[in-house]
Amino acid sequence: MTPRFAARMARVEPNAIGELLALGADPAIISFGGGYPDPTLFPAEELEAVFSEIIRAPGGLAMQYAPSDGLPRLREQVASLMTADGTPCGAEDVLILQGSQQGLDFAAKMMVNPGDVIVTEDPTFLGARIAFDPSEPAYAAIPMDAEGMRMDILEEVLRETPHARMVYTIPEFQNPTGVTLSVERRRRLIELANAHDLIVLEDTPYRQIRFEGSHLPTLKSMDTEGRVIHLGSFSKVLVPGLRVGWAVASRPLLDKLKLLKVAADTQTSTLNMAAASLFLDRYDLSEHVAKLRAAYRRKKDVMLDAMRRHFPQEVSATDPDGGLFTWATFPDGFDATAFMRDVALPEARVAYVPGGSFFPVTERPNFARFNYSAQSEARIEEGIAALGAALKAHA
Repeated sequence: MTPRFAARMARVEPNAIGELLALGADPAIISFGGGYPDPTLFPAEELEAVFSEIIRAPGGLAMQYAPSDGLPRLREQVASLMTADGTPCGAEDVLILQGSQQGLDFAAKMMVNPGDVIVTEDPTFLGARIAFDPSEPAYAAIPMDAEGMRMDILEEVLRETPHARMVYTIPEFQNPTGVTLSVERRRRLIELANAHDLIVLEDTPYRQIRFEGSHLPTLKSMDTEGRVIHLGSFSKVLVPGLRVGWAVASRPLLDKLKLLKVAADTQTSTLNMAAASLFLDRYDLSEHVAKLRAAYRRKKDVMLDAMRRHFPQEVSATDPDGGLFTWATFPDGFDATAFMRDVALPEARVAYVPGGSFFPVTERPNFARFNYSAQSEARIEEGIAALGAALKAHA
């Protein structure tokens, strides 16, 4: 057989980073690679009680089909969380997703024809590119500084890019850099989106995990023309295994997203939606998130302190106000992918995510993303020390 694949499949291919990270799955490797929460902080006992109750409930409702847009009670709860966060909405404005990653896929399918331009930060979330690529877009990448995406360059690019359809951004503690978009730039982004008739895809999986600094308004709360699609998730603040996320959008956009949801998988797991909903009813999510914030802030500080002590002086790393990642910059000429393959994994027994693939237009090899949430403080210290020694030995 000679399969005649659709042209879009040319953009769907294995990622070299994934192959490297598979090597990092060895328990003998200290991995700073994945975007994993700390499993010791999962509310396992509470979830065990929740699942037991919903499974045993009369009528088996949690094991039956559910509305494609999500359980009504869960949509009400998400709307309440959004409203409390300064983004007023109702249950009718919410679509429950199979993780917010599904929202990335749907947004591209809904808005992007082959050759249309998606504007992203530079660098941007690799998982978003994986979701967008089957729609065969082109990319325009906007450089970042300490306040996030540079609006002056975005304005220039939009003037020269008539086929731009969508701007994708992670405003809080961006993946991979950890940088947060300032309030002034959020306002300017909405102004530019209005002026150029663009959809804004706001991805906020880390929003609640803020360690310090002011709580900033969502882009959706600034939306004056119904063009922002806000994506949220319980993966980082509850457990990723539930795969429960959501989209909040204006009615014309949400109606189309609902059709894509039906086509993709009919609905998100009823069991998992019911479990998330009952957890929100029975337990204090904000109290749980406060524990995460405290733990992840300590881990971030341990990692950055270890990097300062063990890495060569010419290596720098971002100091995020929240989230799960820091972004390391190595000297020009350093190849983070080659170093991980040839030295970090076999000699230091440490994994990270090489940064080149996070750049959607022109790869830059001298960067790497480090996750500080998954490992214990002791393992962070051990792994960074080993990696620092390897960096100095191979300088």
